[in-house]
This record gives sequence, structure tokens and C-alpha cells, in this order.
Amino acid sequence: MRAFEGQTAVITGGGTGIGAAIALALARERASLWLIGRRSELLKSVAESARGLGADATCCPFDLGSETGQNELTQRLTSNLHQVDVLVHNAAIYVPGPIDHASLEDFDRHYQINVRAPYVLTQALLPMMKARRGQVVFINSSGGISAKPLMSQYDSTKHALKAIADSLRGEVNAAGVRVLSVYLGRTASDMQARIHEQEGKPYRPELLLQPEDVASTILNALTVSRTAEVTDIHIRPMIKS
Repeated sequence: MRAFEGQTAVITGGGTGIGAAIALALARERASLWLIGRRSELLKSVAESARGLGADATCCPFDLGSETGQNELTQRLTSNLHQVDVLVHNAAIYVPGPIDHASLEDFDRHYQINVRAPYVLTQALLPMMKARRGQVVFINSSGGISAKPLMSQYDSTKHALKAIADSLRGEVNAAGVRVLSVYLGRTASDMQARIHEQEGKPYRPELLLQPEDVASTILNALTVSRTAEVTDIHIRPMIKS
């Protein structure tokens, strides 16, 4: 029997990068997947790969950037799911800008996707997770620990995500639910390619963290004995660029 056989995993941002890598790692262990993201074609591609590995996969194309999208998603999940064992909050946006003229519309969207969506989704699925002694994974960033210039909007939401995770852990550990925050350095992804372009730097993904390395680290943490809980993981590229 595989480590996650018979378990159900819900993954936001499951169509690309880290989310897709986590989804496929869980699929290899026979978890049933519910993949959430904006672009249905990308979700379908990951779902097909997961099915090829012998796992069930369901696509949920929703925009987490609006309260309507969040509410419709939680309604679908709570209406169709009977259990949730692993919840991975991976969806996020990043738009840089100096505080003196950064867009407030961008700030609102940062909040909706990076903070409100994981809060709403956790709240909706928590009863099922408590019943299954489930595990919640928050994909955070080094920006969630130390804020940097031009990143006030993104980094503030990642600080908020840390607070949500830490508070949640104190509330649900007694119910057998484990909560993991993963603080990533620069990881090869579409988002990181855009960041390098904005910074005017060459994008060399081979020098960055690889999504598959992040996924294997997370699965190792999720399968540790129930006498323990991995609370925080900090991962950086070995070669600093």
C-alpha cells in the first residue's frame, strides 16, 4: 500500500510549478487529487499525468482572486468531498512595486489570493480534516520571514500567511491535525521567470530550487511518524545567484 493510498488531497495552484510537482508526487502514492487553478487546460494536463500514475484526479478551474470564486469553490468542495486528508495552499501572485505608487488594486488581489483564499478554504474544509486527522501545507516564501524593498504587498501577505498557519496549528493540533509552513527561496517556475525579467536578470532555472525537490521534501514531512510534527521548513537554492 502506498503512503497516501485512500487519501484525498486538495491543491491550489495545482496546474503548474510547485503545485503540479506536489500533485504528481502525491499521485505516485495513490492519493486522489482535487486540483484548483485558473487555467483549466493546465489542470487537465496535470490530471491526465496523475491518472497515468494510477491516481484519481478532479479539476476545479476557479479564480481565487474574487470572493465569488472562493465561495463557489468551497461550495463545490464541501458538496462533493466526503474527506480531506491533505490541503496544500500553493496558489499565489506576485507583483512588485514601491510603496509610493504601487497599485492598490494589485494589493487587493494579493490579499484575496495569498491570504483570504487559503483562510476561507481552510475554514470550509476543517471539519473534514479534523475527522481524518489531516494535514495542512502552506507554501510560503523567504519573504514571509524578512520583507524586502519593492515587495511590500507580496511580503506582507506572506507574513499574514505565517500568522494564519501558526495560529491554526495551535488550534487544531489537539484534534490530530498537523500544519506545515514551507518557506521557499527562489524556485524554478513561471512566476520566477517573470520576476527575473522584471529585475532585468537572466533566468537560469538550473541554478534555482526545483519543484520536484520541494515536493519530495514536503512528502517526507507529511509521512513522518504521528509522534512528531514538522512545523517549518526553510529551503534555499544551493548555488546563490
